[in-house]
Amino acid sequence: MQKLLFICTQNKLRSPTAEHVFAQFDDIECDSAGLGNDAAVQLSPEQIEWADIIFVMERVHRNKLTKKFKKYLNGKRVIVLGIPDEFEYMDESLVKLLHMKVPQFLR
Repeated sequence: MQKLLFICTQNKLRSPTAEHVFAQFDDIECDSAGLGNDAAVQLSPEQIEWADIIFVMERVHRNKLTKKFKKYLNGKRVIVLGIPDEFEYMDESLVKLLHMKVPQFLR
């Protein structure tokens, strides 16, 4: 079972969409969180420790993740997907982008 963690700022649009999309895959568990102070689900150290692969939507998220949670990231694979904050939840274009970008990193 591969454990994927998706991170954006608010955990309202991009990362919950990714969680929903990839939770449908066999042998994958998913979670999502946000790095913003008013995120729907704020990222916790436990989520980082749980994850096999951490996907962040933008480079700024990786920088903030590293700054805020550096001691929990040792040996963790963090992938920047390069998906801007311009999509609604479950937007068809966002789902298509996720299907293009994420699978190459999965077993």
